[in-house]
Amino acid sequence: MRPDDFFVEQHVSSDPLFGVSTASRTLDLDLLTELRRGPIADHDDVEVAVGLARLVHDELEKYGTEGGQELTEHQIRESLLTLHALVRRAGIGTFDLPFRDYGTFKSYWKRIGCTNSYRARRDVLNDLLCPLHDQLTELEARSLSSTLAQAISPHPVTGWASVDKELAELRRHFQIAKSEQDYRNIGNDCVTITEALSRHVYDPQVHLRPDEDEPPVTQTKNRIDRYIEDALAGPQNADLRRLAKSATEFAQRVKHNRTSTRRDAGIAADAVILLAHILRRLEEPA
Repeated sequence: MRPDDFFVEQHVSSDPLFGVSTASRTLDLDLLTELRRGPIADHDDVEVAVGLARLVHDELEKYGTEGGQELTEHQIRESLLTLHALVRRAGIGTFDLPFRDYGTFKSYWKRIGCTNSYRARRDVLNDLLCPLHDQLTELEARSLSSTLAQAISPHPVTGWASVDKELAELRRHFQIAKSEQDYRNIGNDCVTITEALSRHVYDPQVHLRPDEDEPPVTQTKNRIDRYIEDALAGPQNADLRRLAKSATEFAQRVKHNRTSTRRDAGIAADAVILLAHILRRLEEPA
């Protein structure tokens, strides 16, 4: 989130007779209250803390130097309370500002001898807040880099429209997943992808034996195993067939496990993503 995302627009009628109104913005105190209670939908605590830390830093610097800060005393106090709550939930235990609003910030800079120097006040804020910015940036980068696997395949997508659509949804859902129910739903997404793969790669004209009935799409293990068996015949490829079977089985387990964790969901998703690209690679020349 950006600092601007913490504001809401208000339209004030300046001339009721002619219907003229002007727009202004104010800090969204309801959002700050909600953030102190817990994470919000579509944004994790680290992402929110990055934007709020920047807003707080900018406002304190304006107050301590040229003036013209946008937030009121009450609003900066609410912002700092929320920032501390977010930082604690993010696991950063070293952040603790020695003031709680503009007034106590002014008392602080007087106490440490910064009364006559704007530069000194900027330096004080940088010393207190830049380490937090660095920690939040590192946490955000780590979160983004540890989401889900990227295939080594030369193809950024499989080229199978139905499969690629489900893979994109899987990545989006995993990014915002926060609860056990969300993680079970990741398992459901994985199962949906294996069924899309089963539907795409299995061709009864090619893979169905004379004495067999065509297995339904939901029998993903049987259909994908047969596809691999025909694409890579021989006992030397049994390991690859076991890999496909394990990926589909683990996805089913995460889907039905009431206590699925983010790690479980991530492993299942990684396995299914890689399975999709492995099957796509089997269509390439040897």
